[in-house]
Amino acid sequence: MGFFSTILGLFGFGVGISAGLVIGYYLFIFFQPSDVKDPEIRPLVEQDSETLQGMVPEIPLWVKNPDYDRVDWINKFLEYMWPYLDKAICMTAENIAKPIIEEQIPKYKIDAVKFEKLTLGSLPPTFQGMKVYVTDEKELIMEPLIKWAGNPDVTIAVKAFGLKATVQVVDLQVFALPRITLKPLVPSFPCFANIFVSLMEKPYVDFGLKLIGADLMSIPGLYRFVQELIKDQVANMYLWPKTLQVPVLDPSKAFKRPVGVLHVKVLRASKLKKKDFLGASDPYVKLKLTEDKLTSKKTTVKHKNLNPEWNEEFDMIVKDPQTQALELHVIDWEQVGKHDKMGMNVVPLKELTADKPKGFTLELLKNMDLNDAQNEKSRGELEVELTYKPFKEDEMPKTFEESKTLQKAPEDTPDGGGVLVVIVHEAQDVEGKHHTNPYVTILFRGEKRKTKHVKKNRDPRWEEEFTFMLDEPPVNDKLHVEVQSSSSRIGLLHPKETLGYIDINLSDVVNNKRINERYHLIDSKNGRIQIELQWRTK
Repeated sequence: MGFFSTILGLFGFGVGISAGLVIGYYLFIFFQPSDVKDPEIRPLVEQDSETLQGMVPEIPLWVKNPDYDRVDWINKFLEYMWPYLDKAICMTAENIAKPIIEEQIPKYKIDAVKFEKLTLGSLPPTFQGMKVYVTDEKELIMEPLIKWAGNPDVTIAVKAFGLKATVQVVDLQVFALPRITLKPLVPSFPCFANIFVSLMEKPYVDFGLKLIGADLMSIPGLYRFVQELIKDQVANMYLWPKTLQVPVLDPSKAFKRPVGVLHVKVLRASKLKKKDFLGASDPYVKLKLTEDKLTSKKTTVKHKNLNPEWNEEFDMIVKDPQTQALELHVIDWEQVGKHDKMGMNVVPLKELTADKPKGFTLELLKNMDLNDAQNEKSRGELEVELTYKPFKEDEMPKTFEESKTLQKAPEDTPDGGGVLVVIVHEAQDVEGKHHTNPYVTILFRGEKRKTKHVKKNRDPRWEEEFTFMLDEPPVNDKLHVEVQSSSSRIGLLHPKETLGYIDINLSDVVNNKRINERYHLIDSKNGRIQIELQWRTK
């Protein structure tokens, strides 16, 4: 009887379980509640106050706060780029984590720790709004509100004592309000040297954690404990005013501070070829250092001369003598039309010995392409003398701003005198009645200088430098700066008009050595011009 009872009991248990599953499935499928209705979608203006109050946390910041900007274009960018960003971020994170894990696991007698799966999923984070701060410092401050309800799959395998366990992170949600500061801003790509990140409030973090397939977060009390622990640990490290600094560039290399001065003496040219219709040329030499955005320096024009002598000297700031080179172009001046190129050559600065003058007789070429057959044609010669003078340690500029004022006047500057340097940077909101092709005219002690023309531009940028050698400081002088426009069409009707002017008292630049200011133009409605002045002495 005992044997038959056991057999019947097992049979009844199996039948009962099978019948229960079938009946339960039938009831679940075919007896859905009938009182469930589709949600009713109504405009916000029709919602009651209680419903609106519950929706406030989900409203984007750019709706609630006018200081925050809507940045849908960033979300669209992330949506398209996320598959590639996912792979790049995961690869970077794994490369960073591997050496740290290998260094730490021996302390805990763990055999190995490795990523079996590492993906951030298919759902990118979204920016709910962004606030940008404007300061007087060389920095950019942003505060984006980031929400990420992602579906990552991070599976880590841990081996120890001959056993293997897997830990999986799933269903991650992160809400954070970071402050991202890019500083200092530098003139080299990507245009900032460091990234500083701080959290303006404790982040919200939620995720699932599975160990050998079981969800650990379902253990009573553990979910809340882990969530608060993560919040506190992250806040202790990065909650403002504490910051995470990510170096991007070496500021000293980014700024490329000056390391010396190249003294150039343009001596003479010989055997130049005729360019003018009447059988002569009007040559001048244009000098420029590579990797330098400053405008070129020029010699005077020697009219109707194929063997000109200049004996003119120039000083040029050097930032990297190992990579920079001096470009020399001989050009035929034309009163009307484009100036003709007569030839050029290049001298790498690494060929110079510090503080030792070196003469060069350069064959003029059409270009620096060694395979160009036209370079075999004789174009004449140019003689120059170059001296590279590196700064001493105590003369090195400490900052980029200091490097701008470091250059001294040439050695042949009169005693008690100096060099007045005028740098015309840019103008804004200049507009003529008949045309807007602005250029700047500088008038000082009867001497007149002009910048290049910028066609059809209300916000022109010139970045041109002019120098005046003086026997004494111009403490009682004024500099007349006038923005003018000339018609690009041939005709006598309104060929030229004034867009505004300013008279600058030079006593300030003599006392301060350097000023860089934006001036409002007289006789202009909204026009402004940025002028930098330097007073250099020996």
